Amino acid sequence: MFVTNPFSHIDLVSTAVMQGWLVLMVLLVIGGTLLDVIHKKSAKYFFQLEQEQKKLAKREVSSSERTGLLVKTITNEVLTSSEFENPKRRLSHLLTMYGFVLLAVATAVMLFAYGGDKDTPALWPLLWHLGAIMLAIGTLWFWFFIRVDVFSEGNKPIDYKQRDIFVVALITTSIFALLWSLFQSAGSAFLGNLFFVLFIASATFLFSTILWSKFAHMFFKPAAAYQKKLAWADGSREKLPDIPDLSSPETHKRFPDIPKYMGKNPPNMGLGIKREPPNHY
Repeated sequence: MFVTNPFSHIDLVSTAVMQGWLVLMVLLVIGGTLLDVIHKKSAKYFFQLEQEQKKLAKREVSSSERTGLLVKTITNEVLTSSEFENPKRRLSHLLTMYGFVLLAVATAVMLFAYGGDKDTPALWPLLWHLGAIMLAIGTLWFWFFIRVDVFSEGNKPIDYKQRDIFVVALITTSIFALLWSLFQSAGSAFLGNLFFVLFIASATFLFSTILWSKFAHMFFKPAAAYQKKLAWADGSREKLPDIPDLSSPETHKRFPDIPKYMGKNPPNMGLGIKREPPNHY
């Protein structure tokens, strides 16, 4: 199962049809993202924000510094999701992201580079199954144990709203993919074909509902993180006030509580937020 190209045993459609379907999914992602940008006016928002930052900027950020901030955004917010303070949420996010990437890339390679050939190198089916497993674990973990309204507010796990389209589609796509491969490898034609149809339907739903889901969020999130880094680099600080020097006598005179509560021997004010596990967001 894990070293066999699942697309090499499809009885319902040809490899050419599957290749056309994958191209259509890519077009749906592009079109859906563009429609989302137009509908939510995201490009206009980032442009206006940049113009406001320029007016408030206290220094000009050089091109080399901009490049460094871009690299930092890619390595921190994109590749490692370091912005998540909660390690469980971060791990769930990384499993979901890398699982989706592995599943998508391996699908494209097995369909186009090897044309659904049975002699596909074992590496690609292995990565495909690994991606599906990672995606299933990451999304199910998030759905049942990390979602704010379930984990912190005590709502029912099956409570489904429009904002959940993205994660539910990822859950069903990964699970149907694994079940399709399992029953196909076991020689069960009926169940194999059934879960293949469900896998295709779920994946199509995932890529065709971008306008209503949080799919495009994966593109806007790095842009917002980069914009924030620029704001702090040029001194505009997202319109937030400057943080004064806490050791300055002038600051102590203006804020007399600083020496008492932020000095070397602050008073014991109890456990505070450490009174319970940090489960809230």
